Amino acid sequence: MTSTNSSDIQQGWMKDFDIVFGEDVEEKKVTEFGELLESSKTKNFREGEIFKGTVIKITDDFVTVDIGYKQEGLVIAREFRNYDGTLKIKVEDVIDVYLEKLESNLGNLVLSKDKAEILQAWDRISAACENGEAVEGTVIAKVKGGLSVDIGVKAFLPGSQIDIRPTRNLDKYIGKTMEYKVIKFNKKRGNIVLSRRAILQDERNRLRGETLGQIQEGMIVKGIVKNITDYGAFIDLGGVDGLLHITDMSWGRVKHPSNLLSVGDEIEVKILRFDSEKERVSLGLKQVQPNPWESAASKYVVGTKVNGEVVSVKDYGVFVELDDGIEGLIHVSEMSWTNKVKHPSKIVEMSQKIEAQVLEVDVDNKRISLGLKQLQENPWDALVDKYPVGLEVEGTIKSIVEFGAFVDLGEEMDALIHVSDISWTKKNIRPEAEFSMGDKIKGKVLSVDKENQKFCIGTKQLEEDPWKRIEERYPVGTVVESSVVRVTDFGAFVELETGIEGLIHISELSEERVEKPSDVVKKADIVKAMVMSVDKEAKKIALSMKAVGKADDVKALKTYKTEEFRAATLADKFKGLSFDDKKEDKKEE
Repeated sequence: MTSTNSSDIQQGWMKDFDIVFGEDVEEKKVTEFGELLESSKTKNFREGEIFKGTVIKITDDFVTVDIGYKQEGLVIAREFRNYDGTLKIKVEDVIDVYLEKLESNLGNLVLSKDKAEILQAWDRISAACENGEAVEGTVIAKVKGGLSVDIGVKAFLPGSQIDIRPTRNLDKYIGKTMEYKVIKFNKKRGNIVLSRRAILQDERNRLRGETLGQIQEGMIVKGIVKNITDYGAFIDLGGVDGLLHITDMSWGRVKHPSNLLSVGDEIEVKILRFDSEKERVSLGLKQVQPNPWESAASKYVVGTKVNGEVVSVKDYGVFVELDDGIEGLIHVSEMSWTNKVKHPSKIVEMSQKIEAQVLEVDVDNKRISLGLKQLQENPWDALVDKYPVGLEVEGTIKSIVEFGAFVDLGEEMDALIHVSDISWTKKNIRPEAEFSMGDKIKGKVLSVDKENQKFCIGTKQLEEDPWKRIEERYPVGTVVESSVVRVTDFGAFVELETGIEGLIHISELSEERVEKPSDVVKKADIVKAMVMSVDKEAKKIALSMKAVGKADDVKALKTYKTEEFRAATLADKFKGLSFDDKKEDKKEE
């Protein structure tokens, strides 16, 4: 509707006057003209009321509306825009507007389409709030603290009232039409606060009872990922939350649940356990998929080559993913024939694609043992042929350990000189006192053990074992003269020859009782002792000093006894004989 002034009315009246003649007609026109003028003057345009108007102009900022007043009114254009920025009106549309001010600084009316709609819709919204009824609306924009929703008027939906669980991405709701509850309104200020959470909670409570009545262990059901934690995810089964633990997400390795799932995902899960009293539900995702270990025995045959990706590196080896849910372990001892791998990370790295050989498959314990070195030539094969037992070799001391020394012979494997193979005669040998790093030494090959991967040489084998013919040099009964090298509480040790010692036990030091060996002998004393026993296996020689004295006494006694016996025999022969007979007997003798 456009405004009409007195000039326009007068021109129209004069035009009619030229066509229609007569006194009655003229009086009629004058009367209508007067009524029209009176109507224009007396129409009441009061602030705070709603009027109908016609859209006559649209710009980016304002919409010009004619409500029949002497000036047009302006409405801010954004009040007519959809959530995507498009306008909901066009020129000549008739709309309801709220008169905020009769005259602005620019001399025009100040109008509002939103406030008009709020006033018109207020009764409906107020009734819905009082009765707890839902209202339908469309999210039109994201605003500070939440969303703006069109429910016939603009209303505010706080972020905390959007969903049951916290929502970060508000943009996904823009343009969606949903139901809400009015939880707060202020008619005077025109404020309306909505809650979608209240609608969802009511629905959830309804579904919860139905779901709890239907849940059974072993069922496969659909659910929505509600929340993700470090140890798993909570799945909404329809009013009831179930826990999907990280160990039940996949047959394979899962670093974090977020690598498999996202909030809002719809998935199928299996009911593993259900506690109706505590209303706790345990779920499984991998259980709805075939167990890859069921076919592992036929798929991964011992001796075959397999390919995989390194998924974990430990001090003791690396884990290789062969398939979803199937991993194999390459122990550090199976990485190299030389066993010189200080740490598996020196050989492989995370995410590396490698080839290995299957060594063992244990389906029951879900273990597959793999090897890297089995795909390489075994250097021990060549070592066995190159170093026969007894071969004399020369090398360099590479490292010294408590139990011996390792010698570099120029091969991948170092040879070991065990402490027991350093000397035939030395006892309590300390390798660090015998060798120095870098020393050049000679030795003889003792063994090349391919199975146990041991390469042993010895230095003492370059000489004959002095204990080998010890009985020949020191037969039992032999009296030796030796120097005392040490005195102990139980006897004295004497050195028979370099590296060969014998023990004179305390009981063999003297015929008399000995309380302390040091009362009889001292270190460096030269003593005579008799060899009583020789044990070359144990490398022990037992000696006796008192046996030497006894031997001398026995020898003297034996000589005396022999002479006495001979004299007695002669007397017996001569007894009762004549002198002549005795002479004859002497002749016979």
